Amino acid sequence: MRLVVLALLLSATFAPMVLADAKWEEDGWLGTIGLEHLNEGDEFGCYGMPNLSWQADPGAVALECREYIEARIDASKWGENPISTFTPSDLTAAQHTYIRNQGFVIHGDNTGQSATAWHTVENIPEYEYDWLDLGRRGGSLEKGIADVEKLSQELDSGGLVNMYWIGRIGDATVRHEGEVIDMLSQRNDVWYTTWGEAYSYWTVERCHEFNHTLVNGIFSFEHIDTDACSAASPNAWNVPVTWIAEIGDSIVLESNLPEMRMDDSTTMEGWRQEGSILYISVLKGHYASFDLSEDTDYDILGRTQFFNNKSSALTIAGHSTTDLFLWSKRFDNSEDLRFTWLISPRSIDADLAWLPYVGIGVLLASVSGIWLLLKKDALTHSKAEGLMPASIGGEDDE
Repeated sequence: MRLVVLALLLSATFAPMVLADAKWEEDGWLGTIGLEHLNEGDEFGCYGMPNLSWQADPGAVALECREYIEARIDASKWGENPISTFTPSDLTAAQHTYIRNQGFVIHGDNTGQSATAWHTVENIPEYEYDWLDLGRRGGSLEKGIADVEKLSQELDSGGLVNMYWIGRIGDATVRHEGEVIDMLSQRNDVWYTTWGEAYSYWTVERCHEFNHTLVNGIFSFEHIDTDACSAASPNAWNVPVTWIAEIGDSIVLESNLPEMRMDDSTTMEGWRQEGSILYISVLKGHYASFDLSEDTDYDILGRTQFFNNKSSALTIAGHSTTDLFLWSKRFDNSEDLRFTWLISPRSIDADLAWLPYVGIGVLLASVSGIWLLLKKDALTHSKAEGLMPASIGGEDDE
């Protein structure tokens, strides 16, 4: 009986802890189709954690969300660390700094900050803090809300165009606008990228160093991975950046990098030549070599604004991604599209509404068990006293 009561007491003690730990359920798709999306170039960022409030403690939300992602999947094929997150529009600049201190350097979108990035084509980011309020020039991908003509106009204007997507609202599945996908499939001037890729590419403009030589017809180029540049943007990933070299009348005969086409619209290493211009897309620390048809005077003209000299970039943020399969399955045939999946575990509070009643039941059972045990002990003690012989006098009585 004593062991039973002890077990009941322990159950009552730990029941609240079990309830506290069982407030969300992870998305099992991250370990399966999540890896496929990762290899294809998608990004995984943070949306939030159930039962934690951005307004109450943004640093705690960012920390727990970051740990949730890191324990399950890399953020990108270019970097393990998650750097993109949703934030609500009513946080202060100080709260955004707390979130940024957890490694999230891109906050989106339309977060209400004074420093902004890509709200218009002229709103080109200049400083790191500009990325704490990423715009949404592309609108929504949802059917009935998407504006195909406006999206096309924004892409024609240039710059980074960000779109919004959510796969489910409550129990209702959201349909996407097929005309948007059709329009995008017909364009070859757009870099399909993610928040983290676009940010990491941008950081190179602020700090870079490279080596280049031309000896006996062999042109060599290296984007050097320096400590100084890494310290300037410590959270940025090492992504291929497209550099421009002017090589006169020479023709590339062979290279250790794969040859790209003008139509290539997703981030990769490679090269392509247009007349006297050689575009070199290469990671920091990687050595690119080109066998030219002749020695020539050459010049490094800098880097392109976007990968492969595209005139605009498109990102699509999948908000509140609690079920990667439901959010992504309709885009399986859209090979070029890249998504920034802002993920969150599923809340299961509703499914555990019975747990408090179980705790109360365990507590009542424990109290009842203790009362019965005490009563039994008292009864046993009373019977024992009744069986003892009455003593008239002790050994010391005279």
